[in-house]
Amino acid sequence: MNKESKGLRDLTIQELHDKAEGLRRELFSLRLQGRTSHVKDNSQYNKLRKGIARVLTIKTEKEATEGANSDK
Repeated sequence: MNKESKGLRDLTIQELHDKAEGLRRELFSLRLQGRTSHVKDNSQYNKLRKGIARVLTIKTEKEATEGANSDK
């Protein structure tokens, strides 16, 4: 588990949702910039997509854990 994942696991579900939304907006902005001008670092696309996936995975895990705890 990397440092970023550890930091994300401390966030609440709402904070994770907000983080994912922010990353999606950043990806959209980068795609728009790529269409209208030159993007210096093309690896940003993959970094943002993987960041979104990481946040959503942790969010899903937390939701499943909370759901399992509320069933008991």
